[in-house]
Amino acid sequence: MCKACDYTIHGRQHHFGWDNSIEPALRVAPGATIEFECRDSSAGQLTPDSTVESVKTLDFGKINPVSGPIFVDGAEPGDALKVTIEGFKPSGFGWTANIPGFGLLADQFLDPALTIWKYDAQSLEPAAFGAHGRVPLKPFAGTIGNAPAEAGHHSVVPPRRVGGNLDIRDLSAGTVLYLPVEVAGALFSVGDTHAAQGDGEVCGTAIESPMNAVLTLDLVKNANLAMPRFTTPGPVTRHLDAKGYEVTTGVGPDLMTGARQAVSDMVELLAKRYNLAPVDAYMLVSTCGDLRISEIVDMPNWVVSFYFPRVVFE
Repeated sequence: MCKACDYTIHGRQHHFGWDNSIEPALRVAPGATIEFECRDSSAGQLTPDSTVESVKTLDFGKINPVSGPIFVDGAEPGDALKVTIEGFKPSGFGWTANIPGFGLLADQFLDPALTIWKYDAQSLEPAAFGAHGRVPLKPFAGTIGNAPAEAGHHSVVPPRRVGGNLDIRDLSAGTVLYLPVEVAGALFSVGDTHAAQGDGEVCGTAIESPMNAVLTLDLVKNANLAMPRFTTPGPVTRHLDAKGYEVTTGVGPDLMTGARQAVSDMVELLAKRYNLAPVDAYMLVSTCGDLRISEIVDMPNWVVSFYFPRVVFE
């Protein structure tokens, strides 16, 4: 139990998908600090003993559970929920998978694959990948948001204007996130915790890892936000800059095609250089490589770049 926390939401208090008719797990006043026990994005279907066979039998009706929802007193449509991310308590276990039909290069990687990670939950030293790779860790919650105004059940997979499956790696400790409120009480939930992820989460999974998240929920009245926004406490990339980057690019009139080209070329480069199976390189870059729009004004062609931190292997 977090000594500074006012409440704890236990792992059993979770739900799948967004639905503003779900009964709140807790009702709090603005300013409450809550410790959320978050399950991994497989809802426990993948464990430290899992094999690739477990990926083949995943129940997709039990993907991305989120803990909550929390009813915040006084929250009304037009307000913003201010979420201060106090910190995370990682578990030391994680997984990354290639799930057929999912991910940026789904047409190139048709078979399931699985990497099991073990890391030090206290020191958060870089996690070992194979014999030589080490991936720097940066815990965050991939799914964090409020219930939408539309009635009924809505998939947790796509992100929304009220948040949800944002998969923004910089929503880490110290960041303050502002989410539009569309229903009374906001009905906030959080889950899909990651030990590390690159910008883009290109294979569809990061280092998926169960952990606790400590958050403070407050209100900004009449904020009228169109979309989520956030403020970070400091630099957000320095932990990967020490050895520089390998960078591949995609150039052309379509950003998605450019992104696919840049990632595909990086997978090929790493697979050849480090004698990796292409699917292993694909899963690795999803956990620590960054997709960036380098140029979007020199029509008709745009430039997308993929940055892979050399510190992983050097």
